[in-house]
Amino acid sequence: QVHLVESGGGSVQAGGSLRLSCVSSGDSITTNCMGWFRQTPGKKREGVAAIYTDGRSPYYADSVKGRFTISQDNAKDTVFLQMDSLKPEDTAMYYCAPDCYLKYCSAGFCLNSDFGYWGQGTQVTVSS
Repeated sequence: QVHLVESGGGSVQAGGSLRLSCVSSGDSITTNCMGWFRQTPGKKREGVAAIYTDGRSPYYADSVKGRFTISQDNAKDTVFLQMDSLKPEDTAMYYCAPDCYLKYCSAGFCLNSDFGYWGQGTQVTVSS
């Protein structure tokens, strides 16, 4: 079983930055996609960014494109999400997950994951 621990969240003012980390342990992750997702109470989980091990360009949701950057340190089994120019609408619980893929949705293509062992997440709160 893969264990994921997210960290780095916090409270910042609009325009600020945060860097989230996701450390994996346990079984090795064999899929070629690691993603970051976020969710607010009462809303559906939204995929915001994904990084691939096969050389494809990273995926970013339109809502974060140009502001968020996903990266990974394979040696440390860690995936990062650098979040700049944060907005109040970025406020959410953020999770990472493997087994991600793009699926056609009303907004075009949306990031999804069938991973069954989500971590606790890390809370990001952006005040105006």
